[in-house]
Amino acid sequence: MAHSPASYFIIPSFTWRPIDKQPSMARPVSLLLLLAAVLSVGGFLVCPAAAADKTGQITVFWGRHADEGTLGDACNFHGIYTTVNMCFLNVYGHGKYNLDLSGHPLAGVGNDIKHCQSLGIPVFLSIGGLGGDYGLPTNQSAFDLADHLWYSYLGGDREDVPRPFGDARLDGIDFFLEPGGGVGGGEEHYYDVLARELAKRNSSRAVVGKINSPAVRLTATPPCAFPPDGRVVGRALATGLFERIHVRFYDYPNCTSWIEDAWDAWAAAYPASKIFLGLTASLSDACYFERHDVFDIMIPIVQKPDNYGGVMIWDRYNDEQNYNHYSSYVKNWV
Repeated sequence: MAHSPASYFIIPSFTWRPIDKQPSMARPVSLLLLLAAVLSVGGFLVCPAAAADKTGQITVFWGRHADEGTLGDACNFHGIYTTVNMCFLNVYGHGKYNLDLSGHPLAGVGNDIKHCQSLGIPVFLSIGGLGGDYGLPTNQSAFDLADHLWYSYLGGDREDVPRPFGDARLDGIDFFLEPGGGVGGGEEHYYDVLARELAKRNSSRAVVGKINSPAVRLTATPPCAFPPDGRVVGRALATGLFERIHVRFYDYPNCTSWIEDAWDAWAAAYPASKIFLGLTASLSDACYFERHDVFDIMIPIVQKPDNYGGVMIWDRYNDEQNYNHYSSYVKNWV
């Protein structure tokens, strides 16, 4: 693929590994960044264009560390986060379901959900994750998961189905799906069926009179490699039902070399979705970007497309551990 002089060539310092492996916990050296946009061309320096738009939107993942504070704490964090994704429902697709919030007690989470929503911060449940036992190898498995999500976490009511968060109703579902798809390995997975089935449930809320329950919202958090895995998340995204796509530009070094090309591909492929720049706040993750590099390099690139949405940060715990809060600095620029 040819690259224009305006592209940014980024060479992080990391250890290469296959894309389907879990992230290494080895602490990387700080990123080594080469800006092709600051080149000597005919004796002149070509500088990046100023950011065209700001949304102020920051999505954060919560639920992976018992000592990261409560969900309510995350929503009370100086108004930094505008959406919270709880993670993960990491077992499904074979008649079993498991919600893993890494030791967070479920008691009180329902009240925290309602508190966040009262602040205008929607709360999503993320399905999938790293190392889970999940997949949708059949249409029926997709229908079954849609029922489980609807009655356990969203707008449905059924006496024989327990609700982990009581009467709190989540705003939507996030698809955090790894290449390979968990259960079933390289098989086709019917996440497109799940997305369509959840979308159908939206209109049923008016029928049952839940006027205070807005429509289910769908987002996705895929790896940055483009095109997305057609057997898994690619099928879902092709439905056009996702309001936001958080593209993970971390843990997958092979797609951070030409950041502008990758970003433009995602933005062009899904013009009806808001595209978010997915960053890690952990210095131990591959492709960690220092805060000044986010400002100098990443933000001018990602804010160019009309469907730029904001930034996604992995995760609340790492954000707290990273000096004076990674998100506090990024918030000024997004």
